Amino acid sequence: MYDTGLMIGHFEPLHLGQMRSILEAAGQAKILHIVITAHPTPHPDFSITLQDKARWLQMACADLPFIHIHTTHEIALPLHDSFDEVHIDIPASNAKLHRLSQALTLPAEAVLFVAQNHPLAKSHITEHLQMPVVTTALQPAFDSYAIARDPIAHWPAIHPQARGDYTKTVAIVGGESSGKTTLVHKLANYYGASFALEMGRLYVGTDLGGSEIGLQYSDYGPIALNHAQAIREAAAVATAPVTIVDTDFVTTQAFCEEYEGRSHPFVAACIDEFRLDHTIMLDNNTPWVDDGMRSLGTPEARGRFEQRLVDIFTRHGIEPHLIDAPDYDARYRQALRFIDRYVYNKNQ
Repeated sequence: MYDTGLMIGHFEPLHLGQMRSILEAAGQAKILHIVITAHPTPHPDFSITLQDKARWLQMACADLPFIHIHTTHEIALPLHDSFDEVHIDIPASNAKLHRLSQALTLPAEAVLFVAQNHPLAKSHITEHLQMPVVTTALQPAFDSYAIARDPIAHWPAIHPQARGDYTKTVAIVGGESSGKTTLVHKLANYYGASFALEMGRLYVGTDLGGSEIGLQYSDYGPIALNHAQAIREAAAVATAPVTIVDTDFVTTQAFCEEYEGRSHPFVAACIDEFRLDHTIMLDNNTPWVDDGMRSLGTPEARGRFEQRLVDIFTRHGIEPHLIDAPDYDARYRQALRFIDRYVYNKNQ
């Protein structure tokens, strides 16, 4: 048992193989320091910060108090597709280890944990390093390079704490009786995805007694806030690379403008601050069904509301993908093709 251990990595994304190596190292050290570095060429489809990665590891290790998480912008790790390509600059490596040791106030007997096949584990390298090297077992089921290149294709390997930053939110929007909620449930079942329900409808049930008769301007802020929390919770427990969202903040704003004659600044802020990755807009060309809570059933009202949605999207620089097939099954098929292409990178 070592008193102090050190691990260094990009952890982008954090995956189960890395976590198993961390646990193995933690079993051999009384205290394990994990240093997270910035990735030199991050994946273009995902905006991941050092703080995101620190949060993943901090949450994953929350009940393991002997593991300490750190971040640094000062230590750069080389980028490579395999360890065979790595050239070890011993003086530079020693300088990095020295800076880390000083920054973390590591004791002189601290050890560095690396995988068995890491170049630093080679005997002709270790004998020149200022810090002893201890190896962890290989994780052949988890290819860190392949996972980093295509996280979506390796979704099951991504640690649950990191999946929320690798799932893409897709909002289904449209006017009343356009088939949004049914499509949401069909898509969620098809992809095995988490989803966030329409908060306006739920709010009417929980806060207004089941009728919109009491709905007023001051309700739109709480509705948007509840929706933001529902989206956050759905993404945090993402079960697939896509998370489906029933309506969006633009729709909430459209109802506010329709019923109250003015926009809501908090809802506008939510549109800009809680950006969804993709928006599918359903044309209002399906039969209108009165479910007791709908009031925009005339062709004039439906057309006016649809144009209001378009205007608000334009106002906030959002370009929704329009699905205009009047047949419900055709809409479902078009939505599948869109998600397969823009989330799962199929048919490219």
